[in-house]
Amino acid sequence: MSQTPSTKSSAKTLRAALLGAVALVGVGGFAYQAQMPALAQAPALTIPNNAAAPVSFAPIVERVRGAVVAVKVKTVETADASDDEQGGGMPQMRPGDPLERFFRRFGGENTPFGRQQPQRPRTGQALGSGFIISDDGYVVTNNHVVENATEVSITLDDGRNVAAEVVGADKRTDLALLKIKDKGTYQHVNFAKDMPRVGDWVLAVGNPFGLGGTVTAGIVSARGRDIGAGPYDDFLQIDASVNRGNSGGPTFNLNGDVVGVNTAIFSPSGGSVGIGFAIPTEVARDVIDSLRNKGSVARGWIGVQIQPVTKEIAESLGARDAKGALINDLQSGSPAGAAGLKSGDIITAVNGEKIDGPRELARKIASFGPDKQVDITYLRDGREQRANVRLGALPAETQQRASLGGAPTERNALTGLGLTLAPGRDGVVVAELDPSGAAAQTGLKEGDIILEAGGKKVERPADVSAALAAAKKDGRRALLLRVKSGETTRFVAIAAG
Repeated sequence: MSQTPSTKSSAKTLRAALLGAVALVGVGGFAYQAQMPALAQAPALTIPNNAAAPVSFAPIVERVRGAVVAVKVKTVETADASDDEQGGGMPQMRPGDPLERFFRRFGGENTPFGRQQPQRPRTGQALGSGFIISDDGYVVTNNHVVENATEVSITLDDGRNVAAEVVGADKRTDLALLKIKDKGTYQHVNFAKDMPRVGDWVLAVGNPFGLGGTVTAGIVSARGRDIGAGPYDDFLQIDASVNRGNSGGPTFNLNGDVVGVNTAIFSPSGGSVGIGFAIPTEVARDVIDSLRNKGSVARGWIGVQIQPVTKEIAESLGARDAKGALINDLQSGSPAGAAGLKSGDIITAVNGEKIDGPRELARKIASFGPDKQVDITYLRDGREQRANVRLGALPAETQQRASLGGAPTERNALTGLGLTLAPGRDGVVVAELDPSGAAAQTGLKEGDIILEAGGKKVERPADVSAALAAAKKDGRRALLLRVKSGETTRFVAIAAG
């Protein structure tokens, strides 16, 4: 992205100010040391040999950098494009989008946040990174780097430019596989067999801002991060500096094996603040193998909407602890419904392996693939049951919109909860909500539709009041509501007392 003269001047001023600050700290440090000589005699910190950092990362870099490439893409944008901005695969986020608060993807130059989408097709360019995984020229990168590509070229470490084609892409994990068209033998790297530990050294190599062959170092800051990018989020968090253009590039361990594919950053400013996210090898390996063999990824599907089990929900359903995945809705004709599962069931295990939450269930079911038989353990009315489910194929993403119905004619104020209800077409509508009331603290919002209360369908506000009274009479501290909010349904536990 080009800079205006004023921008260049400001950037130069900022760099000068930072360097000046470093110089002042240095001068102050020498003066302080002269006045307090005892500090210079403090014993040195002893680091065990097995914990010491390598003297240099250069040998590792020399071994792997030949397999890291820059990816250049020509794209065509259309008037209905809504997922990505021109120039690097950074998703268009409208003001107020939840993802705006958590992370910004990166991959090249991008248009300013919130710019209107083009009204007619136009060409664009994107820059990203990638890495070669076979001697015949297969290249891994991000889906958002090559999405809508009309032409893809690869710049090798030796400076050569070669044409490439997209073999396949998977939007749900943001991975893509390319193939270099020129025949030849190419230097390549391998996926790591073992996942890194939190605190392990890693190296990121890529093409930030078009500066190919850039190497940065850091550690694994965390594992299993969910950043709201998709249903299979399981990111490594690293503090090696990565920026726009690093998308699709590799994160290496000290053996020179790939432990992650750099994909996103948390950045209020758009630049690196030391919080980067990489798709771990254990996810990437299976997806890339499927793309290479089939050109697409086929995932298992049971056809349910799920949510976490809170302590209040667990108590409402008679569960011993707040673990598992709560089914809040079943799709018509779903494998789960055919096997007898119902809304309100808590899935706790698949093939005997415990499930702690919804994300783990989604990944596990997807990994089996279609037409597989799986044994589902679930809780219903506090009792453990089992069902044998034949998985279907995950269908294309669809959107369903809820109708609030006509204007309400009957209202019921539950003042103790800060809640006013009204009848709607599909259930009972939350007409008014006190932001400081107990109901608002559970996540209920105005416009939400209550479909069920205490496991029974509700049509009038009085049905919810009756369910609350019954729960209180039975000595229950909470009442479980099944609620539709926009395009999704979920369970909410509200105080019954």
